[in-house]
Amino acid sequence: MEKRDIPFLTATELSNRIKAKEVSPVEAVEAYLARIEELNPKLNSYITVCGEQALQDAKESEAAIAAGRWLGPMHGVPFAVKDQWWTKGVRTTAGSNILRDFVPDEDATVMTKLKEAGAILIGKTNLTEFAMAYTYHYPFGTPANPWDLSRMPGGSSAGSGSATAAFMCATSLGEDTGGSIRGPAAYCGITGLRPSQGRVSRYGLLGSCWSMDTIGPMSRSVEDCAMTLEAIAGHDPKDAYTWKIPTPNYPGLLNDGVQGLRVGVLKEKVHGDNIVPEMREAVLKAAEIFEGQGAEVKEVSLPGAINGRAIASPITYLEGATVHHRRVRERLSEYDHNMRITLLLGSLIPSHTYYKAQRLRSVLRQEFLDLMGAVDLLIFPTAADVAPPLVDRPGLGTKEEFKSEMFSPRRTLTSLSNITGAPALSVPCGFKDGLPLGLQILGRPMEEGTVFRLGHAYQQATGWHTERPPV
Repeated sequence: MEKRDIPFLTATELSNRIKAKEVSPVEAVEAYLARIEELNPKLNSYITVCGEQALQDAKESEAAIAAGRWLGPMHGVPFAVKDQWWTKGVRTTAGSNILRDFVPDEDATVMTKLKEAGAILIGKTNLTEFAMAYTYHYPFGTPANPWDLSRMPGGSSAGSGSATAAFMCATSLGEDTGGSIRGPAAYCGITGLRPSQGRVSRYGLLGSCWSMDTIGPMSRSVEDCAMTLEAIAGHDPKDAYTWKIPTPNYPGLLNDGVQGLRVGVLKEKVHGDNIVPEMREAVLKAAEIFEGQGAEVKEVSLPGAINGRAIASPITYLEGATVHHRRVRERLSEYDHNMRITLLLGSLIPSHTYYKAQRLRSVLRQEFLDLMGAVDLLIFPTAADVAPPLVDRPGLGTKEEFKSEMFSPRRTLTSLSNITGAPALSVPCGFKDGLPLGLQILGRPMEEGTVFRLGHAYQQATGWHTERPPV
């Protein structure tokens, strides 16, 4: 095949061709670098492009594969990562001027795992500052949505979403505290998984909320997500919160089908007043598809879910302000305007509010686990509507606008996963006005395989994930 066509292969297809020596890792890296050179000036998906090192790594991968030393499915596959965790010898900015020149001397665990799997880092992607707030002034350029350059790609894993959707990497990683993988996945028309809390090591992550931060894959298909997650998952002695359980062969589970799976259509998150009709119809159509594939589908209710955002926001704001407390005192003016507001707000939340939010979190988590005894999976929208316009003014709006955005029950679609620690997958499920919509699939903690099965079955029956943005 021609080199210019390589980026349009799925990560799985590219992996198979590399293994069969039909495509070389060098050809793949060169093809992606050419596409990055063409499109990154429009999209600002990347902060740092590791072109020279990626080509060197690709040559070494090619020689190893030619000599019969194939390391597995990720060997020779170019990937991108959100610029939020350590990469040895490569700057790690967290999207902030404060860390513009920070170069770690150690890799985060996810980087170590990917390198051991033979994957090739092609670059580090843009994000909202320190993966918080809605950044107004991005120091490395404002990331745009490849479906419409006037729209947001979502936050905070903005660059991973847009780079993956625009075929500027084979697969990527993002980080999700309150929806930062799933939101960009929905807005950019790709597939993104927030794994179970503790499935993937966070060692080396520049986090903002220790009780919710989670690293996960962002890819163009469930199959690619499964391949990527298998490479990064597993217990890590450097992260005491990782579970000491085996990592399943996720790609091997995909074709088990959905016959007999119990799928719940979550009433509170499907029929809310703010859900646009196209989004609601897409979820209900997905339910029909699953039923036709042999799943048992029914509407279920979890009333406490409408309070998810109100419970999560005090926790994320206060923990984020705690992480940055020293810089808030000494370097506040160096943050973006919106980040300053976010950190000051978090600094003012009283401890008893945080305590109450954590108590309510435990109540909602138990209610969720009780419900998951009656069903295996839940489905509902990832976002209420399509990607919004780019932020065009500093500030977080009026007091009423801010309350509506951060604490209202109607803004709660991604909160249930981060509150409960359960895995949640967003898959493309349609379009509105030429912009993608996302279906969310939520499973029990540590049951990513079941979530993948349902998502893969949906993608086998639909073609939304194969659509290409016009950029």
